[in-house]
Amino acid sequence: MNPVTAEVTARIIDRSREARADYLDRMEAARSAGVGRAKLSCANWAHAFAASPEGDKQRMRNPTAPNVAIVTSYNDMLSAHQPFERFPELIKAAAEAAGATAQVAGGVPAMCDGVTQGRPGMELSLFSRDVIAMSTAVALTHDAFDAALLLGVCDKIVPGLVMGALAFGHLPVIFVPAGPMTSGLPNAEKARVRGLYAQGLATRDELLDSEMKSYHGPGTCTFYGTANSNQMMMEMMGLHLPGAAFVHPNTPLRDALTAATPRRAIEIADGGNAYAPMSAVVDAKSIVNAVVGLLATGGSTNHTLHLVAMARAAGVLIDWSDFDALSKVTPLLARVYPNGSEDVNAFHAAGGMAFVVRQLLDAGLAHDDVVTVAGLGLRHYQTEPFLQDGVLTWREGTATSLNTDILRPADNPFQREGGIRLLAGGLGRAVIKTSAVKDEHLKIEAPALVFDDQDELLAAHKRGELNRDFIAVVRFQGPQANGMPELHSLTPVLGVLQDKGFKVALVTDGRMSGASGKVPAAIHVTPEAACGGLLAQVRDGDVIRLDAHAGVLEIKVDPSELAARPRAVAKGSGFGYGRELFGWMRRSVGAAEAGASVLFEGAA
Repeated sequence: MNPVTAEVTARIIDRSREARADYLDRMEAARSAGVGRAKLSCANWAHAFAASPEGDKQRMRNPTAPNVAIVTSYNDMLSAHQPFERFPELIKAAAEAAGATAQVAGGVPAMCDGVTQGRPGMELSLFSRDVIAMSTAVALTHDAFDAALLLGVCDKIVPGLVMGALAFGHLPVIFVPAGPMTSGLPNAEKARVRGLYAQGLATRDELLDSEMKSYHGPGTCTFYGTANSNQMMMEMMGLHLPGAAFVHPNTPLRDALTAATPRRAIEIADGGNAYAPMSAVVDAKSIVNAVVGLLATGGSTNHTLHLVAMARAAGVLIDWSDFDALSKVTPLLARVYPNGSEDVNAFHAAGGMAFVVRQLLDAGLAHDDVVTVAGLGLRHYQTEPFLQDGVLTWREGTATSLNTDILRPADNPFQREGGIRLLAGGLGRAVIKTSAVKDEHLKIEAPALVFDDQDELLAAHKRGELNRDFIAVVRFQGPQANGMPELHSLTPVLGVLQDKGFKVALVTDGRMSGASGKVPAAIHVTPEAACGGLLAQVRDGDVIRLDAHAGVLEIKVDPSELAARPRAVAKGSGFGYGRELFGWMRRSVGAAEAGASVLFEGAA
């Protein structure tokens, strides 16, 4: 085991000792109370299957027949979630063949960040994660299940499902993905058209035509953003069947994997020799594996929020210092758009998760001695699924990269360090995604241009006011100010300015998402401007230094002068598009480095 990985893991275990013990005590109490359906009265139990087919009713009368919960995030607006329409019937048929039953216990909301990007609805996006966690709890609190299957893919949905299901961590839980859409317009061409549109050199019709060729069918968007980072993490944490992440929807292999999940959930339920509750699967070592996987693949910065919250739901306490320490020893093994030119389908074809897992284990960067839904040991995840005469089985994945422009071994990586670093200094603590940023752009010192929302910056660009060196400070974008929307719409504009030769960067208490690109961006600045953060006192012309190599984010203004300045005030209304319903969350949410959640005691 790499000594830094071992040291960080030990530090997390020690830091989490009390919280983890409390969590495990609660899970053991839930397990000791017995199978939920056995505790229900006859009236309660009859309610639970009153509408079931007659065959299911007879099986459910059998006290030894398992009942599996399905929690689904299906809707047909999200391309990644549309395939879930078919999954419950596949799962129910497989459960029936195994002498069990399966029920859709509940649904959770699933909003599309791609649709709400740059719109008021994006201010609900982060909070939807905690709503999903609560909705998952509502579904499972019927207490009628021996195991649970969770159907989710995209940005806040998987973290929310994890957080909610961990409250029922005495149950075995398997995540059931839908897979990526087939590849469309090459990513380089998509980026080119976006850049032209940002400069006024392409029409809206041309832009829409390009985007439709990129996002064109069922399945996950194929760039390596938060949704596909989710799928990577579910493999690294042992919550998927091995190799399930990047198999296309509506294919025989995908259907076979989906049908295999209830069978495996029954095998690892309490009462058998393979009992693998979620509380055993998600622990400090599996969380470290997820962080290392994120760093090694250049994954989404959103997980510096989500992984913190997910871990905390299991009584595991991590912070950005852990990400930073692990990043310094984790090599970057993958180049997937926007960190490279190819998409996740090319990543999967080059060796995918089986290759990444093998490399990280062989290099001593990930823990093998973990519980997974596939059995003991992360080595299960260096295998890949395939159909042999129509029967699902697994074989060893490739030990060598099949495309070294996309995947490389740990001893010959794209970069010696991982893709996420901690920045700290006079403006607070922040994170930066470095994997897609050229080395010469990772250090910048320039005067600030201050904006209180992203629309102000875009308007200044249209007026031609940004053709110079500057660091854009976009403030009042944190969780308490407006729900911490992604600022992805700033990427094309800042990228165009950087391509013109200007030195530009972004500093914000908001998010930039898994689509963070080639412009250096210090994001999630904590404390945020709305909660005492010094971003509220920055003025145009203040010189800011961002140095990702040194881990520094500082302002070259005398601290006493800065502290004496009046604080700017957020001007967002918090009304319209449902935002008024989430006011209590904005008032109660914790800091970004604590996971930006409302669900934990003392979160505010």
